[in-house]
Amino acid sequence: MDCFGNFRNLDSASFSELRSVDGIGIAKAAQIKAALEIGKRFLREKTKIGRKIKSVDDVVNYYKPYLRDLKKEVFKVMLLDGRNKIINDITISEGSLTASVVHPREVIKEAIKESAAAVIFVHNHPSGEPNPSEEDIEITNRLVQACNLVGIRVLDHIIIGGDGYMSFVDEGLMKEG
Repeated sequence: MDCFGNFRNLDSASFSELRSVDGIGIAKAAQIKAALEIGKRFLREKTKIGRKIKSVDDVVNYYKPYLRDLKKEVFKVMLLDGRNKIINDITISEGSLTASVVHPREVIKEAIKESAAAVIFVHNHPSGEPNPSEEDIEITNRLVQACNLVGIRVLDHIIIGGDGYMSFVDEGLMKEG
């Protein structure tokens, strides 16, 4: 597996890329992918459905193994109950290399359906740079306003990029509705 350099590159490799290595067929490629998935789930185990979110690190540990190396932008919402326990984790949109389209109605619909009291938005930047774009800031403010209208608290918006992350709350970028 030296041809992939490290486990992150191995995880990002497609089945056909794995199978192009001498001695790796369909079964072995599936075993490799399964082993990597087990590793991700092990990392995520500390923060799972029903667990209370206490910090940004809890959210980052939950999402980072799945989002940091994706080749397209994915926007997720973590739905929380009144005690900040995870109810569900929903993918709102999957986009291109540089953007995903997020409609406030989709977020509100999912939050109401699950009776969420609060939400945390999370998305990745395939470029590896976690700093927000102007569009990220604009959509976050629109989402906060929409959620405030229906009584759903927005606790944060976290962008994961490569090995880093950025929290809108920590950086003072979230406006009150």
